[in-house]
Amino acid sequence: MRFRRKWCQVGSKSNRSRRYTEEFKRDAVALVRSSGRTVTEVARELGVSAEGLRNWVKQDQADRGQGPRAG
Repeated sequence: MRFRRKWCQVGSKSNRSRRYTEEFKRDAVALVRSSGRTVTEVARELGVSAEGLRNWVKQDQADRGQGPRAG
């Protein structure tokens, strides 16, 4: 699976925040679930923060009824 970063930068140059598309997030979570690799490894490969990807995975689990509801 080949990923393209899909994001836009929000905020001033000194305070940039990246927002990723829902499609990119879904694909990243699917890669974590199917690859057998750690969140950190996948995040490094995709160029996203491990903490952010971990949150996406947790939210996906909650959406599937497999964990606590993320707030």
